[in-house]
Amino acid sequence: MAARERQNLFNVLKNSPWWMSAAVGAAIFIGLQAFFPVGLAFFAALPFLVIALYALWRQLRTPGEARVAQALEKLRGLSWEEFAAAMEEAYRRSGHQVSALQGGAADFLVEKKGRSALVSCKRWKAAQTGVSPLRALVDARRAREAHECVFVCARELSPNALDFAATHAVQILAGVELVRFLRRQLR
Repeated sequence: MAARERQNLFNVLKNSPWWMSAAVGAAIFIGLQAFFPVGLAFFAALPFLVIALYALWRQLRTPGEARVAQALEKLRGLSWEEFAAAMEEAYRRSGHQVSALQGGAADFLVEKKGRSALVSCKRWKAAQTGVSPLRALVDARRAREAHECVFVCARELSPNALDFAATHAVQILAGVELVRFLRRQLR
């Protein structure tokens, strides 16, 4: 369950290349030192420099395209039991309580800090996923009164499915995010 990020300057810079935050910080420092003492100009630029370091750290930890493709291929080679166990372990490692669900649109109910999410993983190998499994997951979220729902896939969602997910607040765990989430299980 990922918290939704508010769109503000710091979140935009945090998710941008590190050098953008460094450039903003440098511009602020250069601009302000003409009018204020150097220490004050540095203090004003410091948050942007910290964000630049954080963004650099995140970007260094992000696997490259070849590594992501290799990891996704490895995931597709897992049996359902192996994949489900990896997902369950990854959620537990991140502090969630995990309950396996039998049948239906969701495979797991995960809970953390009083919030619950339904997680659907069954179609993780599908070549392309359409709207129907997402619609079933949203219906299951309403029926169980869960706060969120997460759809896991190692391939692609159709454009209609992506639109449906965005409209109905379905979190998609795929690609780099999925590889990062399961990094310990992929070793």
